Amino acid sequence: MIRIKTARQIDGIRESCRLLAEVLDILERQVEPGITTRHLDEIAQKEITGRQGRPAFLGYQGFPGALCTSVNEEVIHGIPSDRRLIEGDVVSIDCGIEYGGFFSDSAITVAVGSVSPEISRLMEVTRESLEKGIEAARAGNRINDISRAVYDTVSREHYGIVRPYCGHGVGLSLHEDPQVPNYVGHGPNPRLKPGMVIAIEPMVNLGIDDVDVLDDEWTVVTGDGAVSAHFEHTVAIFRDHTEVLTRRPSESGHLRVEAPAV
Repeated sequence: MIRIKTARQIDGIRESCRLLAEVLDILERQVEPGITTRHLDEIAQKEITGRQGRPAFLGYQGFPGALCTSVNEEVIHGIPSDRRLIEGDVVSIDCGIEYGGFFSDSAITVAVGSVSPEISRLMEVTRESLEKGIEAARAGNRINDISRAVYDTVSREHYGIVRPYCGHGVGLSLHEDPQVPNYVGHGPNPRLKPGMVIAIEPMVNLGIDDVDVLDDEWTVVTGDGAVSAHFEHTVAIFRDHTEVLTRRPSESGHLRVEAPAV
């Protein structure tokens, strides 16, 4: 069941998203060679609780961290550990906050020092595919319009598109209906309506589409060991515009995406 949010509920979700955007900006500045993903998690927990929020991922279905920290070939759900990041790595930082009963969800992929041109291009295209998905996320369109915008952007570069995992509704709980795939499939294709809040999150591989899950039963890795990138925003659908609730202070791009005139 898709939960249509009231204006008051969206106000609460917006505040949760604002806090998350601040925290992700802080974490991005901490990424450098030598830092451990566990230390990034400790910073996240401190920053979230210092804002009277709760790390939404911590303990969710038994997950042991406030962040999913996924390095290089790790796509999503990487567990924070004593692994030290080194020059040339990339790390996906996925985080959610529960604040006053309202949930936010967002992810960034960060280069550790300098990365190769092909990895830099992967990150650029993945970020672009998210922006194209956001542009398609407007009242009257359908979920497949978002999926097609992401897929078309990524497929032009012949990258792998992760299929078993996708975006989702969010706001009153961490994961809600509808699912938001990054490819056009044959599943449910609901129309986007004012009051819907969704997380759009392209997961794009430098190699093949296929992924595996490690023995820790959390970490998803690319099937061929190629690097992956992951970006995510929570957005709210209104009658005449879409608002990017998790847009970070340091980030380029519009906070408000206007619907085209009919």
